[in-house]
Amino acid sequence: MQALGLPGMATAWRELAAAEQSSANELSRDEWLGLMLDREIAMRADKRVRNKLASAKLRFPEACIEDIDFAPARGLDRRNTMALAQGHWLKAQENLILTGQTDPTT
Repeated sequence: MQALGLPGMATAWRELAAAEQSSANELSRDEWLGLMLDREIAMRADKRVRNKLASAKLRFPEACIEDIDFAPARGLDRRNTMALAQGHWLKAQENLILTGQTDPTT
């Protein structure tokens, strides 16, 4: 599997083969294959996201929505911000323009 470029499947195979749990031994071939394919798909998706984040060269790559300071002095609406963070506007292919003063402390 490694030679075929399927490292996720190879990892899942090793984990399933080494599992001493009775539940792993009770899985059918189809279930084993499904688990291995799921792992491969997940690993490829993770790699794609990591590559895109690396190529984006973000100024604050570890920033997350939970770290936003919603202090009253900043005038940010938590509900609107969290609604935007859900990304429905992206799925609807809408544009978003954020305006306003930036935080001078950064």
